[in-house]
Amino acid sequence: MTSRQMGRKRISAPGRITGYGPIPEKAIIMSGFGINSEMETQEVLARAGMCADIVHINDLIDGRFRLLDYRLLVFPGGFSYGDDTGAGNAYANRVRNNLWRDVEEFLAGDNLVLGICNGFQILANLGLVPAFDRKYKRDIALMPNRNGLLECRFVTLKPASENLWTRGIERIFCPVSHGEGNFSCSKETLDRIRRQKMIAFTYCREDLSPARGEYPFNPNGSLEDIAGITSADGKVLGLMPHPERAMEFCNLYDWPLRREQMKRAGTPIPSESMNMQLFRNIVDYFR
Repeated sequence: MTSRQMGRKRISAPGRITGYGPIPEKAIIMSGFGINSEMETQEVLARAGMCADIVHINDLIDGRFRLLDYRLLVFPGGFSYGDDTGAGNAYANRVRNNLWRDVEEFLAGDNLVLGICNGFQILANLGLVPAFDRKYKRDIALMPNRNGLLECRFVTLKPASENLWTRGIERIFCPVSHGEGNFSCSKETLDRIRRQKMIAFTYCREDLSPARGEYPFNPNGSLEDIAGITSADGKVLGLMPHPERAMEFCNLYDWPLRREQMKRAGTPIPSESMNMQLFRNIVDYFR
């Protein structure tokens, strides 16, 4: 038991994993015009054991909140500023033009950053991934989906490397909801991402075999089936699908079938989905 855990009461809820109560470190969940996943993100972190504040970007710029008071920075999903100037681009410009010094100081500390869907697009525009040698420039892009359509469906992901985000995860099964999720970069950038084992998750088939670019297993045509990557130092994760939108077992679209299969096999029926492990890994990092 670490010093941070000493004296903390254990909490439990029916059907959930028993663990230590909320840790003192807090998350800041960025909000703003067009962002629409703040509440799910706050709830999933709370269930994992981490409190979070939802903060509008204007309030951070005005100094009503301070980025350095937090340990986890989250850019959630949505369509910030309508994505009118490109997916995540206007929001990224607001951050770079008004908060960049604070972001650099935050990144220099022992802190984490998570961007989901539109948040991944924001990270890419800011250069927070891949951020080779801590140089924050745009080396990747999330391009329009190969079929030209907004994709809203469940997908299966598997870890492509073991790191603080993927520890203990065999698969993730969650929704995508995007029109621009097609991961693209140069051959040189891809080679370096591979070499440094920065690919966090890839799209795959239900049996965990590679999607190999085939629709609908790879819903957007992403290069190498890439669904998420980390920064070079491993402290930033950009992820296109939405694990926070399927935190409950009954959020999975095929949960009635899974429930009946578990009943017949005599397997306990969980209340949580497998996607919770990602958020538990975040909380465990700070413990």
